Amino acid sequence: MRYTSGGGRPIGTSPKSDDPNAQIAVKLKALYQSVQEEAVPARFVELLERLESAERRSVLQGKE
Repeated sequence: MRYTSGGGRPIGTSPKSDDPNAQIAVKLKALYQSVQEEAVPARFVELLERLESAERRSVLQGKE
């Protein structure tokens, strides 16, 4: 069995520079990795904490 990457080429081979699908895949992977490395904004963390707190209160009120 031959395993292939998402682009249909065998794993471990580099994309051909003239293959537009391979070029798109490389750029998307780079973009995805850069987004993964970004820090979560403090405002977003604060909103998540407030939501979690509200959910806890809601669960506790439901048990009473």
